Amino acid sequence: MSGSVQVTQKQQQKLQLHQQLEEKQHYESSYYLSTRSSVSKQAFSTHKTSTKRTYLAMDKDKEVIGYVIPMFRDDVTEEGINYVAMRNLFVREAREAMEVKVEKKTRSKHVRESAERMEFDREWSEFRKKMHPDRLTHPPEFIVKPRGQTVWEGKTVRLHCTVAGWPKPRIAWYKNNVLIDAKAHPEKYTAESTYNMHSLEIKNCDFLDTAQYYVSALNVKGEASSAATVVVKKGPFDPKPRKTNFYVIFHGVTFHTSIIDKFEVAFGCEGETLSLGCTVIIFPTVKKYQPEVVWYRNSVPLKPSKWVHTHWSGERATLTLTHLNKEDEGMYTLRVNTKSGFDSYSAYVFVKDADVELEGVPVAPLDVCCHDANKDYVVVTWKQPAVEGSSPILGYYIDRCEVGTHHWAQCNDAPVKYARFPVTGLVEGRSYVFRVRAFNNVGVSRPSRISDPVVAMDPSDRARLRAGPLAPWTGVIKFTEEEPTVGVIPGEPTDVVVTEATKSYVVLAWKPPEQRGHEGVMYYIEKCIQGTDTWQRVNTGMPVKSPRFAIFDLAEGKSYNFRVRCCNSAGVGEPSVPTGDTIVGDKLDLPSAPGNPVATRNTDTSVVVTWGASKDVKHLVGYYIESSVTGTDVWMPCNNKPVKQTRFVCHGLTTGSNYVFRVKAVNAAGYSQNSSNSDAVLVQAAISVPASPTNVNLLEAVKDYMVLGWTAPTDNGGADIRGYFVDYRTVKGNIYGKWHEMNQKALTTTSYKAENLKENVFYQFQVRAMNMAGVSKPSLPTASLECKEWTITIPGPPVGLYVMEVRDTSVVVLWEPPVFDGRSPVNGYYLDIKDASAGEEGWKAVHEKTNKGKFMKVTGLTAGTAYVFRVRSQNLVGVGKPSQDLGPILAQTRPGTKEIYVDVDDNGVISMIFECSEMKEGSQFVWFKNYQEITDTSRLTIATQGGKSRAIFNSLSMEDLGTFSCMVTNTEGISSSYILTEEALLRLLDLSHEHKFPVIPFKNEMAMELLEKGCVRFWAQMEKFTSACQVEYVFNDVIIEQGKKYTMKFDKSSGLIELFMDSLEVTDEGTFTFNLVDGKAKGTTSLVLIGDEFRELQRKSEFERAEWVRKQGPHFVEYLGFTVTQECDVLLKCKLGNIKPVTEIIWSKDSIEIAEDDEDAVKIEKKDCDLTFNIGKVSLTVVLDLKDAKIAASERVKSGVTGEQLWLKINEPTEKDKGKYTMDIFDGKDGVKRVLDLTGKDRARVVGGLPDVVAIQEGKSLNLTGNVWGEPAPEVCWVKNDKELVSDDHYKLKFEHGKFASITIAAVTTADSGKYALVVKNKYGKEAGEFTVSVYNPDEESREDKKD
Repeated sequence: MSGSVQVTQKQQQKLQLHQQLEEKQHYESSYYLSTRSSVSKQAFSTHKTSTKRTYLAMDKDKEVIGYVIPMFRDDVTEEGINYVAMRNLFVREAREAMEVKVEKKTRSKHVRESAERMEFDREWSEFRKKMHPDRLTHPPEFIVKPRGQTVWEGKTVRLHCTVAGWPKPRIAWYKNNVLIDAKAHPEKYTAESTYNMHSLEIKNCDFLDTAQYYVSALNVKGEASSAATVVVKKGPFDPKPRKTNFYVIFHGVTFHTSIIDKFEVAFGCEGETLSLGCTVIIFPTVKKYQPEVVWYRNSVPLKPSKWVHTHWSGERATLTLTHLNKEDEGMYTLRVNTKSGFDSYSAYVFVKDADVELEGVPVAPLDVCCHDANKDYVVVTWKQPAVEGSSPILGYYIDRCEVGTHHWAQCNDAPVKYARFPVTGLVEGRSYVFRVRAFNNVGVSRPSRISDPVVAMDPSDRARLRAGPLAPWTGVIKFTEEEPTVGVIPGEPTDVVVTEATKSYVVLAWKPPEQRGHEGVMYYIEKCIQGTDTWQRVNTGMPVKSPRFAIFDLAEGKSYNFRVRCCNSAGVGEPSVPTGDTIVGDKLDLPSAPGNPVATRNTDTSVVVTWGASKDVKHLVGYYIESSVTGTDVWMPCNNKPVKQTRFVCHGLTTGSNYVFRVKAVNAAGYSQNSSNSDAVLVQAAISVPASPTNVNLLEAVKDYMVLGWTAPTDNGGADIRGYFVDYRTVKGNIYGKWHEMNQKALTTTSYKAENLKENVFYQFQVRAMNMAGVSKPSLPTASLECKEWTITIPGPPVGLYVMEVRDTSVVVLWEPPVFDGRSPVNGYYLDIKDASAGEEGWKAVHEKTNKGKFMKVTGLTAGTAYVFRVRSQNLVGVGKPSQDLGPILAQTRPGTKEIYVDVDDNGVISMIFECSEMKEGSQFVWFKNYQEITDTSRLTIATQGGKSRAIFNSLSMEDLGTFSCMVTNTEGISSSYILTEEALLRLLDLSHEHKFPVIPFKNEMAMELLEKGCVRFWAQMEKFTSACQVEYVFNDVIIEQGKKYTMKFDKSSGLIELFMDSLEVTDEGTFTFNLVDGKAKGTTSLVLIGDEFRELQRKSEFERAEWVRKQGPHFVEYLGFTVTQECDVLLKCKLGNIKPVTEIIWSKDSIEIAEDDEDAVKIEKKDCDLTFNIGKVSLTVVLDLKDAKIAASERVKSGVTGEQLWLKINEPTEKDKGKYTMDIFDGKDGVKRVLDLTGKDRARVVGGLPDVVAIQEGKSLNLTGNVWGEPAPEVCWVKNDKELVSDDHYKLKFEHGKFASITIAAVTTADSGKYALVVKNKYGKEAGEFTVSVYNPDEESREDKKD
């Protein structure tokens, strides 16, 4: 039919073939499009279905794209083709946009097409029902971004952009991060949105429209933004300049923003939760208007996540970091945007490493990121930690985990040194996260924070995924006939280059071939060693899908060539051009050491460190700063996240300590050498210009001069105020003159007499303070003051109020007299006080009577309460006006406050000492007596060194009584005082005398003991001495020397002094003395041996010597005795000593020698040194006698036999029972007699050493030693007023060598006065040596004498 367009059967077949080829061509990308959907409730359902396993897909912005079904699954191909065909053919927009063409058809053709159309509508309806509504959703993406423009003032500018996304994104425009409300300002802005095209029109541009404009697109799948800069220039014919303010006016309302209650520099530890917050005040308050609150870290806006939570209550902005990591360290900024501008505040947050499980291992790396992701390959990078541990880091291990699982797999067998590693072997379409661990000689660190998820996919597929919906179908299908490319062998890759080369691996990159057919291509990589023609295939097992590949296991130092081949189902293509020779080794060098660091003071706890940048460094990651206290070798990191700038503020330092700093650079290759150490810097606040003086007022006025007074600045800038400058100007009505200086030389007081003024003229004054840093800003001007004479008779107000010695319950208030005394001199002052929170009615007087001095100590304050003070002066006429208020002063003792203490050195020098740990540059100690600065050095000598000042009394006497105080200038009121009373003065004089004439203390006074051979040992032991101590040995006031008679020893390690005498002669009766000299200290200890005590000692000495001589030959160790065996045989036995083979042993019976042939000779037995004579069985008669009288048995006296023991028991013995007890054992022939002397001869006794009465001064130490005797050695105890004493810190009781019992009472008091006794006891008796201790106080006695 003419004029009609008909589609023949052949054309239909070509159309179908064309569609199949298109479907096959877009196969690789369409399966991603088929799976693009939002994360619906179905995705998280626990209901089991028959669908295949899916994998979470995320793009590089960390936004969820959807769920991806890997392309190698069997059912993916059909689903992707169907979806693409339906997507392109049956969208609503495509149907509406179809071109309508008129053609003539036969009836049969019309019927056939109608049937086909009905079938088409039915299939379309079923498809719409099956298709999930969210399958088409995807995040916004800018197809066309707005471009910056420069326009003339007064012109109109339009910004355009095109945004793709589904659901349709919501568009918002911003100016310098402030939302633009186009509807509220139609005269200025017009915002339009037509389909996916959006525009912002700015009308009548002026200079204030120069700004950064942002456009934000937001839907349920995510957010995207783009920026453009608009610059408005003034035209060639500029009208009159217009005044511009900082704030832009909207609706006639200017919003003022104030940020208060700010967060300070914060410190946290890994794993902890940290919150930052500020209170934001917006004025004026507009109902339902809220500012935009944005948090930044290192100038990057923070987005809410599971690690970052933000909250805005309408008044307070809070940022909470729920699980700190080193990645969270940085500068945090709060920015508050309003329609009138913005305000911001910043502070640094430091994050400390968590404690390591094993001492010496490195800490975890940080900032693990993924780059260059492909189908089976991704590059993982990280940053080295600040602390390497006890040994350098040897390398790193990289772990990976598939998203949705909890199994971590190590990616590298050997640790890698570079902070960059290519991970291969990924499964296409799956998402992964990575972490890194550091390794040194001690062990492996904790793992880093995991990276953001990354999807293993080709970058081109990722781009198509983010490209947005396709253009709607126009209804016209255009195709051309071409030969099918199925089965075409791909061409060779191009641009094969080595992108990375280290000693561990080499990374290749190339471009895919132009000739590759419609199916995907894969690649084989080949290598060739330089100098050979042999090419070896690297990936023999499986070709790679990505145009990048990492080659491992290369020989370090060798040179290689590389090339790539393409392959598909048709075969392997030709190789690419070789890369050229590549030497395997590290191409990235370690950074050079940074320049010398310079540390400067900043605050009381921080220091600013600057340094020179590392030279010729590539790919610098940043710098680490370390600090060390001077004198130690312990280095601590100042930052745990590298910084790129060459200036850093190190916080968290100890005030008053000296620190040195060093810096090291880091890049992917590792750490540089440490820089040289900085000069030591003292941590204290830097000096700045002081604040302005306040409260400038008029104190007195005369015809031609006026007296001004003011209050010193609250902040002196870290240095003493050196003076003030006063400015003035004249005032006539509402006309103000220029400011002029009144004084060329700085004033040292807070008052000034302004002279040469004109009477009845009005003046204004202002004051500026000066310190070593410069001159402050001027104070607020005074009101207009008229220069005319006052007629006031009462005194003016006192001036210069200040406080010292602020404590929890007290404070000292000081002031200066008024400038104007009135008609008579000032004769006293009144101090008033009130609670800072009370009104004027809260004032009350501290005292009733006038105070003559210019200071007063206020007591009875409540800790933690703020008070305000004022002073009034008085003369004969009356009480003047009060001074300016002083305060509020918080009654609180500063932490670390020290008080003045008194010290007496070894030379007896008395001094007062005050220490300050918060000294600043320019700080000085100033001493006062009765709060008047001490200028006369005749009584006191001031010596200051570092943070300690000593006020030394030249000659302490009653003239020095009073209140001494010390203040440290250039600090926050650090001061203290000491009241020297008469009692304290006398005590210090006594202590000084003891130190001038010291006494060597003895641990043990001189004692004596008898040694073997009858040798006599005299000994004593010192408690405190030096190596210079010398000893003199004296007998009867005559110095004795080392010789035959005397042996002397002095052990200076233990303080033991010994004197040995071989024997005692009659001439040795007398007094033995040890005289000691140790520098100025002296000591003496003596022992008197006279009379019976000497003779008894001499007898024992002779006996011991005789015994020793006897034992030199054969002798009896045990004398002859008897024992009874179990068979009732009586054995005579003895034990001999020092016998030899030639020694002759003779037994006798009844004085007749027993010969060898006697019958009794067989009874003799010798075994070693033991001799026995077996008498045989005998009958015994036992007789017990007392004083030669037989003891009769009674209820009180009983005797008996138990086994082999004969015993006598006397109940409740009396004096009558004393005497010699005799036991006669008789067998009819012979008998044995044993005598026991219970006359009390060896009973326990106190033989000397204790006085009857001891008088001692209070505060001294008492040491007494008693000599005891008894055999066996007695038990010893001390009693006071019949109560037994126990050894403790106050009472030290000792019993040595069984003969010397000593008691030491430390620092006796009057409570130690009483009756004491040394009680000794053994089985033979008991005795007590009693004495009386009287403790006196010389001060009390002197007072009593005065009263008498």
